[in-house]
Amino acid sequence: MSVDSVDEEKQQLRRTARDARKTWAGGAGEQAAVRLAENFSKIAADFPSGSVLGSVAGYWPMADEMDVRPLLTRLAEEGREIALPVVVAKDAPLIFRRWRPGLVLEDGDFGTRHPGPDEPEVTPAIVLVPLLAFDAQGYRLGWGGGFYDRTLARLRASGPVVAVGVAYQSQLVDSVPRTATDEALDWMVTDSGVLEIPREIKNR
Repeated sequence: MSVDSVDEEKQQLRRTARDARKTWAGGAGEQAAVRLAENFSKIAADFPSGSVLGSVAGYWPMADEMDVRPLLTRLAEEGREIALPVVVAKDAPLIFRRWRPGLVLEDGDFGTRHPGPDEPEVTPAIVLVPLLAFDAQGYRLGWGGGFYDRTLARLRASGPVVAVGVAYQSQLVDSVPRTATDEALDWMVTDSGVLEIPREIKNR
């Protein structure tokens, strides 16, 4: 299948998933974020040595994205270093700056919010990745900018990193269209449970 054909499939799924997520988010309620934080805590000890105590990169949710702020606050209270992503250029990987509860954020590109330039850059051991849809093979559908694929590729080229997709369980689909540049996740954590991606898929 050509790249153009895959892009067309992604656009179709993106339209469907975007509208559906609004319904799922509204139905799940505020407790979805609490359940997700609890599910993440259950599997954190299973992450590779080093990432268990390393920095965690989250994100500041937009619109109806899964809210990871309760999880980030919990991790910060446990003494973990937390970071948020910053868009530096349209076709560049994300960078991450240190965050702590109560920190005043700046407005970024594409509706994002992030720590200002006075906060130090962080290389995360764990990256929480937002999405529109995901499948059991660990592939995700984002907004189409490619930011997380470029970022995970860069991080993985320089050392181990655990990529954890976060979503509502209802965002699971049979298959996400993908190309060779799409980076697979290592885990999926939802408001209903967790899914570890088979190693043979992660190592492709």
